[in-house]
Amino acid sequence: MNEKTKKPFRILSIDGGGIRGIFAAQILKCIEERLDIKLLEIFDMIAGTSTGSIIAAGVATGRPAADIVAIYKKYGGDIFRRKPFYWPGKRLKSILQPMCDSIYEAKKLEKVLEKALEDMQLGDVKKPLLIPSTDIGNGCVHVLKSGYSNDFTRDKTVTLIGAVLASCSAPTYFDPYKLDNYLLADGGLWANNPALAAVIDARKYLGAAEDDIQILTIGTGQPRTVYGTNTARKWGLINGWKHKEFIDFILSLQSQSALNYLNLTLRPDQIKRIDFESDLPLPLDDVSIMDDLISRADHKFTHESKAIREFLKNGGCSSD
Repeated sequence: MNEKTKKPFRILSIDGGGIRGIFAAQILKCIEERLDIKLLEIFDMIAGTSTGSIIAAGVATGRPAADIVAIYKKYGGDIFRRKPFYWPGKRLKSILQPMCDSIYEAKKLEKVLEKALEDMQLGDVKKPLLIPSTDIGNGCVHVLKSGYSNDFTRDKTVTLIGAVLASCSAPTYFDPYKLDNYLLADGGLWANNPALAAVIDARKYLGAAEDDIQILTIGTGQPRTVYGTNTARKWGLINGWKHKEFIDFILSLQSQSALNYLNLTLRPDQIKRIDFESDLPLPLDDVSIMDDLISRADHKFTHESKAIREFLKNGGCSSD
């Protein structure tokens, strides 16, 4: 039996998760600096949803991961500074604001992205880049893509910043984003973990054979939101479903389901997932947890550095 080594088709996929994206950015910083791996060179395709789209866009345009970590640390507090909302009583205000208006101003995020990302259009991005969003105007998914296929005609002139803003527009956190003729919201509503979407596109449009795909998929933490079985509770948005925890719950379920489908489709040696679980809430907008997330990422990388190195430097998959 003759065996030949094929070059793997490597995909980098990054989950959504608000400020928790700093965990994924720190993991990538460790890969670059401690393993001496150039992300832009080693990955053949990059995908990111919501906060993951910020990181994915940075990597796809050659931005060092250390710079992306610095962006979260420097501007996270500005992005997640609440809009003015005048109502007596702090507790009542925190309950009523998300019921009446988006909590944060997207213009602040846009200004940060203007400083952080290249001023370019998706059609000019050389690396295959996939950014999920949600078309709430037409009630369907909306995937923004760089020009990695001649079949793509819609997104060539979309700005990279516009694509990221669309993917980051999480309901109740930010207003939907108007992009050309579309009204778009957070891609995490259907693809918080964009790994499955990336694998499908890699096969359909980039000619990647299923057996040759290797995907590094990085999460942003999975809070263990559980509601128990007490049917007597009141199931209002605030007191029962718990507004922010409910959104986290939906995003976490989507990430889990995408990973489960991938595990049923690909071999175990084709997938490397880096993530963590937390028994405590992990709010998308709590900037006070950034140092803890960096520490978690450093700890996770230290314990898995050998496995990550072997996954990314093993020379590829073997086939008959």
